[in-house]
Amino acid sequence: MLHRSLNAFDLTVLGVGAIVGVGIFVLTGTAAAKYAGPGIMLSLVISGCACLFTALCYAEFASLMPVAGSAYNYAYATLGEMIAWIIGWDLILEYIVACIAISIGWSGYFVNIMGSIGIHIPPWCASAPGTTPEAIINLPAILVVLSLTALLILGIKESVRFTSLLVFIKLITVLVFVSVGMFNVKSANWTPFLPYGFKGVMTGAAIIFFAYIGFDAISTAAEETKNPQRNMPIGILLSLLICTVLYILVSAVLTGMVSYKELNHPAPVAHALNLVGYTWGSALVSVGALAGITSVLLVMLMGQPRIFFSMSRDGLLWPWIAKVHPRFHTPYVAQILTGTVVALFAGFLDIGTAAELCNIGTLFAFCIVCGGIVVLRQTHPEMKRSFRCPLVPLIPLLGICFCASLMLSLPQLTWIRFAVWLIAGLTIYFFYGIRHSRMASKR
Repeated sequence: MLHRSLNAFDLTVLGVGAIVGVGIFVLTGTAAAKYAGPGIMLSLVISGCACLFTALCYAEFASLMPVAGSAYNYAYATLGEMIAWIIGWDLILEYIVACIAISIGWSGYFVNIMGSIGIHIPPWCASAPGTTPEAIINLPAILVVLSLTALLILGIKESVRFTSLLVFIKLITVLVFVSVGMFNVKSANWTPFLPYGFKGVMTGAAIIFFAYIGFDAISTAAEETKNPQRNMPIGILLSLLICTVLYILVSAVLTGMVSYKELNHPAPVAHALNLVGYTWGSALVSVGALAGITSVLLVMLMGQPRIFFSMSRDGLLWPWIAKVHPRFHTPYVAQILTGTVVALFAGFLDIGTAAELCNIGTLFAFCIVCGGIVVLRQTHPEMKRSFRCPLVPLIPLLGICFCASLMLSLPQLTWIRFAVWLIAGLTIYFFYGIRHSRMASKR
């Protein structure tokens, strides 16, 4: 039995901790430079709308079924075992690949900060093989994953306290950037507003969607939340609202300070401050970015084991994965499994397409969640709902349309990789899960 210790504030902190990270510090600049120009603000609004419609559906599900597992459990309850397996397998892709990419990004910032204070990490242990001639292993990425895995095993409340500190640091960093940058905005930099047309805005929205991944991770902690029927909807919607406002502010200031053509940089926020003469900005933003990326990695590492935990408890994965630590009341076996897999891949691989893979997996899961609300309202209208998604079926259908549009804007190669992953998952399901699940005994 997992321990219920989280309140609405804790969940909001988890949500902001999961969302504000790589997206706001890296992807806003990249998407503006390559796809949307100053129209990145519209890209963020479109992605935000897709998340808002989905978040309302998530909030209703979370109030109905306050158990670990997020969209997997929602699909299990409404659409059946096989669809639930597909969603669970899909979420594994989302969380694990996201953790790999984020830990590699964390390593890059960490190495840069250490170098700026005179501590130079040897190239052989600072990145994955093939990235530089000397590279053998990305040791910082491995160590940060293992350290956060250990923290998560000790307890989710302790993890939330640590996340709260990181969230405070990165929010201060973002607010300082907006406060300083707004006095250096030149309206000429917003012209042309759509240099790549509306298609560029949609492609930018599909790429920048990675910046929003994380609010759904809140729902994986439902079984560890006090009064989840009330606190889950508050945490999901409030964290999404806070982050959307911050993203639009940062993108407006960023593209107003310098030309969007200057933003194709590994650290665009720090780079923009340097270009307008604030040389101290690079150090400040790097520290804030490191805090932000750490909090995102922590929450993502928290979410994945709870998917494993739920799938194992339902018999779709091996039962030993669902073991709960007798003292810390955390799914420690699933946590160790996740941390080990992520650390190994982060140490030896360079995942250039991680954001796209995460996006398509998440968007697919969001479509299923939105569809599940429509099905549940028809099949179980009598169920007591402490939070009801408004305007059903309009809101869920809008969520499906927005998410599907963003999926179609992703590259073809991403679709091919996604299909291969789903085929591998269905193979495991038909060879193991279908014969060992809870449903098997009822067939």
